[in-house]
Amino acid sequence: MTTTNSLAIDDPRAVFAASVIPAGVAIKNVRLDQLDQPTPCTSMNVRDLLAHIVGVLDRLTAIGRQKEPMAVGDRVGVPDGAWSDTFVAAAHELRQAWTDDATLTRMVHLPWADAPGAAMLASYSNELSVHTWDLAKATGQSPAWDERALSFGFEGIRAQLPADNRPALWEQFKSTMPDFDAPFADAVTVPENAPLIDRLVAYNGRQP
Repeated sequence: MTTTNSLAIDDPRAVFAASVIPAGVAIKNVRLDQLDQPTPCTSMNVRDLLAHIVGVLDRLTAIGRQKEPMAVGDRVGVPDGAWSDTFVAAAHELRQAWTDDATLTRMVHLPWADAPGAAMLASYSNELSVHTWDLAKATGQSPAWDERALSFGFEGIRAQLPADNRPALWEQFKSTMPDFDAPFADAVTVPENAPLIDRLVAYNGRQP
C-alpha cells in the first residue's frame, strides 16, 4: 500500500484541501447571533448549513474509508460555539482517510454517479465551495477563493450533473431514497466573463 505524506500541488487531495481553507475561515467568522439567520439554501438556516458543511467532510471521510457515504448524515448536536473546532477536526479526519494513494483510483458508487475517488473529490469540492458561498452570503463575508479549487470543483460538477432538467433526474432517486431532497436546481445563466465563483454557484442553481 502506498501512502502519501507530502502531496504534489496538482494532487486532487491537495486541490480539494484548497477548498477547505475558505470554508474554515468562513465558519470561524460566523457569530453566534447569526446562527438562526436564513441562507441561500432556503431549507437551512446558518446552524443547519454548518451541520451540512461538516457532513460534507464526513461523507468524504466515509468514501476514503470505503464506507457508505449516503449513510452519513449532517453533523448534529454540535454546541453553538464549537463549529469551527468541529470543522477543523473533521478536516483532519478526512485527510487521514485519504492518505492511501489507492483512494484516488478506487471506484465509488453514489446513487447518481459511479466514478473514481479523484472525481468524487472534485464533485465534493464543488459542493463545499457552493455551501461556503451560501454561508458567506448569509453572514456578510467575502471569502478569498482559490481559483484552482473552484476550477477543480466546476469540472467535477459539470462531469456529473447536466445543466438542466434536474428535477426529473432527482425524481429517479425517490424510490430508493424517499427522504432525498434535490440539492441543486437547474443552472442559472450568467455572462461567460463572470467571476469563476459566480459561474460555479450559477451552475449549481444559485443566483450570484
